[in-house]
Amino acid sequence: MIPNRHPVIIASVLAALASLAGCASAPPKPLRGEFAAIVPTQAAGNGQIGDQVRWGGRIIAVQPTPQETCIELLSRELSSSAKPSGNPDHSQGRFLACRNGFYDPAIFTNERDVTVTGRIVAYETRQIGEYAYRYPRVAADVIYLWPEQSETRAYYADPFWPMHYGAWGWGYPYRTVIVRPAPRSETPPAK
Repeated sequence: MIPNRHPVIIASVLAALASLAGCASAPPKPLRGEFAAIVPTQAAGNGQIGDQVRWGGRIIAVQPTPQETCIELLSRELSSSAKPSGNPDHSQGRFLACRNGFYDPAIFTNERDVTVTGRIVAYETRQIGEYAYRYPRVAADVIYLWPEQSETRAYYADPFWPMHYGAWGWGYPYRTVIVRPAPRSETPPAK
C-alpha cells in the first residue's frame, strides 16, 4: 500500500510560496499609496495639474529659498520598491520637487537618488543651455533620499593555480558583487 503523500506535497508547496512572498520588496511606508500612472514627459505635454504622482530620479540641482527648497531631478523609472532604477542613460524627463523648509545642498548633492510623492501644481519653463524646457512642478509631500551604495567586488581565488587565475590564464573563475551602503565621511568642525 502506498501512503497518501498529497498533504505533504501541498504543505511543502504552500510553505515555498509563503517564503517567496516574503521576498517581494515593497516601498518604504512614506512612499506607499495610489498615484497617477504618468511620467514627467507626459505630464509636461498634457498639463495634468492636480494629479498625485510618485516620481524619482537623480538630483541635478538644489535651490533653497527663504520659504521652500526646490530640487531639480532627472526622472528615471522606479523599481518595485519605488527606488529610481533602470538604465541611467534613459530619462523620463525632468521635474521640480518643491517643499517648505530647508533641504541642505551639502546632503542633497548631485547624483543622489530621490523619490518624491506629491501633487502636480504648476509648470515652469527654464533654460537648459539654449533650450526652453517645460518642467512639471510637484508640491512634495515626501522627499525620500536613498542611502548611497558602493560596490564591493569579491573574487574566488583557486589555491592550486598560480597568480590566482583560472585554468590556462582565463581570468577569475567566480565573481560576486556585494552592494553595501557607503560609509558617511565625518568632517571635524572647524575651530
